[in-house]
Amino acid sequence: MKNKVILLASDQLGKGDTELGEGILETFFTILKQKEELPVAVFCMNRGVFTLTENSLVSLQLKELEEKGIDVLACKTCVDYYELNDKLTAGKISGMAQFIELASKYEVITLS
Repeated sequence: MKNKVILLASDQLGKGDTELGEGILETFFTILKQKEELPVAVFCMNRGVFTLTENSLVSLQLKELEEKGIDVLACKTCVDYYELNDKLTAGKISGMAQFIELASKYEVITLS
């Protein structure tokens, strides 16, 4: 995952049962945070911003990645749209300009 940015565009991984998709996404980040080589950043957009709230088990994993020095970013437009400004427990508000800057420097892996 070295020199990569994860674009998290959903609060679940894959299409289908919501509970299953949320569990798979949590497992992904649980395993990822244990690796030596971590991504440069995780950028959450669209429903991906819900993973940064206390209602998502993924928020615990993202908080731990943050504590390891990984930038965990939330799309400001998306946070505003879903009215989550006061509900984020992980990550910091960012904008599309910062994502574009990251994408110009690093390979992007999209999870949706």
